[in-house]
Amino acid sequence: MSKRLLAVVLLAASATGCAVNPVTGKPDFMMVSETQELALGEQNYAPMQQAEGGVYDIDPKLTAYVKEVGDKLAAVSDRPLPYEFVVLNNSVPNAWALPGGKIAINRGLLTELNSEAELAAVLGHEIVHAAAKHSAQQMSRGVLLQSAVLATAMVTGDNNFGHFAVGSAAVGAQLLNSTYGRGAELESDKYGMTYMSRAGYDPAGAVTLQETFVRLSEGQESDWLTGLFASHPPSRARVEANKKMVESLPPGGILGVDRYEAALQKTMAVKPAYDAYDEGRKALAEENMEEALVLAEKAIKLFPDEGHFYALRGDVRSVDGKYDMAVENYDNAIRRRDDYFYYYLRRGVAEKEMGDLDSARSDLERSISMLPTGPAHYVLGDIEAERGNEREAMEHYSIVANSGGEIGEAATQKLQRLKLPGAPGEVIPRRCDADSAGNLVVSVKNTTPWVIEDVQIEVRYTDSAGVVQSVRQSISGRIPPDEIASVNTGLGPYSGGSCPAEVVAARYAE
Repeated sequence: MSKRLLAVVLLAASATGCAVNPVTGKPDFMMVSETQELALGEQNYAPMQQAEGGVYDIDPKLTAYVKEVGDKLAAVSDRPLPYEFVVLNNSVPNAWALPGGKIAINRGLLTELNSEAELAAVLGHEIVHAAAKHSAQQMSRGVLLQSAVLATAMVTGDNNFGHFAVGSAAVGAQLLNSTYGRGAELESDKYGMTYMSRAGYDPAGAVTLQETFVRLSEGQESDWLTGLFASHPPSRARVEANKKMVESLPPGGILGVDRYEAALQKTMAVKPAYDAYDEGRKALAEENMEEALVLAEKAIKLFPDEGHFYALRGDVRSVDGKYDMAVENYDNAIRRRDDYFYYYLRRGVAEKEMGDLDSARSDLERSISMLPTGPAHYVLGDIEAERGNEREAMEHYSIVANSGGEIGEAATQKLQRLKLPGAPGEVIPRRCDADSAGNLVVSVKNTTPWVIEDVQIEVRYTDSAGVVQSVRQSISGRIPPDEIASVNTGLGPYSGGSCPAEVVAARYAE
């Protein structure tokens, strides 16, 4: 690491690195300012709600109840923040907190709890994650790691759609997918129970909650393994630590079993419909179209007000190539909930397949305004390419290419296809070497999945009179994918260093 770069890294660390944890009172390493922390939570809260199933809006009284409990706990926390609480329309048992006090709990976790005290234990735990800056700490460690990588480089990218997020929304998805360390989990349990006691709840609810989690984890129930257990792994040690913490707190407090059951009454009544929907999603993923359709119909019959159920039936119709029927179902979903990205994304894809490019583009752009995803940008790239708008198509493909995965690879290939005629140097890498006589040899590699030909290179050099000259030469023949071809320019001497050659022309073989 250069002295200058080291000084910059150390200066950045010293500027924001010395901080006191507002919950524990202990010193913390922190490279994210409070302003940045609050902005990150604010910017990502809405997109992450979209990515995790959307708002659970069919039972607003339940959301008001959760907010009431959360507000009681937030009022006695050690750090004043703009706390917010939302219930998400997702059957996976999970809860999470973004920096700045933006907290969410899934419908699927609420249906597994047994009392208001257990709900308070979950929300108190998440409040501590936010108040103690656990997410910000993870970000700070990431910043330091990135600094170290940069320095080294100078010396020598169901209802959970976070993995589809691109651009700035991917940052929030990464935060949700992060796993807290054992210390952070125990810290959140401990101080969360303190908040429970301060707010008048029986902290023993945190013990029964963890005992349930341990039992379910030992049973390896898949929904739990993909939800709360992934980011908040339970353990017998946490149960014992919570028991000891209960002994140190004032006895008694609200359990709220009856009140909790009353608040969950409507949601529990429609749970069979969501169970059928979840099974239908699994059947669709397993390509069992007939079963998926039957289960979608069952869910709709049990509870016709839920848009997700119509979207499932639309997805089955789309897979079967019945795009007109798919659009009809997405229309039904949007009539019930017009602020969820997935319905517009899927309707846009179906409209594109039907040739209605204007409607498709409108729906896909609406989808991106709520949650920017790789699939939406990819199909928009296809639409623009089909219309001959190559620059706009390349912009969409470029966004998707950076997201990785199969769709990222497909977008990279389409981007290469469009880029090669106008910017071959960005598609075809080259290297320069010297032959035994010191003459310049230029090699190129075909990184595309297609055969290329008519590759031309331009060599720029300074002659004996000090004048910059350029010479074009061709690499003869066709170059198959992943193959390397070379040309000896006869120019020299070349002693290494920067490569004076650029690829200036190429085309795909017919």
